Amino acid sequence: MGVLRWAAMDPSEDSTHDRSEHPAVARVLDVLATVGMTPTVRHLPDAVRTAKAAADALGITPAEIANSLVFAADAGDGSAPTPLLVLSSGGHRVDLVKVAEHLESPPLRQATPEEVRAWTGSAIGGVAPVGHLTPLRTVIDVSLARFPVVWAAAGHSHSVFATTYADLITLTAGTPVEVV
Repeated sequence: MGVLRWAAMDPSEDSTHDRSEHPAVARVLDVLATVGMTPTVRHLPDAVRTAKAAADALGITPAEIANSLVFAADAGDGSAPTPLLVLSSGGHRVDLVKVAEHLESPPLRQATPEEVRAWTGSAIGGVAPVGHLTPLRTVIDVSLARFPVVWAAAGHSHSVFATTYADLITLTAGTPVEVV
């Protein structure tokens, strides 16, 4: 896994937007540092809660965003749902039936905002690939492999970091899956 040093924060952004000390961002940076990664985190002045908003802020296409989507697998037996993180290309709509079948999982549903925060420690729009409060089984959209750099949330809806498809697989121990 390489050390990534991508585009530094845009000089027009003032440092008052730096959210490195936010607990969720700090968790993400700690995990990345543990594996020797020191990517530059972009702290944006506005929230980027969607792949399109993040892409617009970064000047890239939504497909280059590793959109962190949290789903819940309900066994239907009254037990607690099991979380699943899908890192999908921002240009895709995840086929939940296809993903569940591939993983031999109970049916999947979108996690509630409360479940997302309880499992990850972040609100929807800021969920990073790593640094969660609960270990999450992770699936990574194979279409992200076509980009030399992809951008992921860094624990807060105003913070993103550059990474690679290969590093996402390594960082998350994720399973590459065709999600559409």
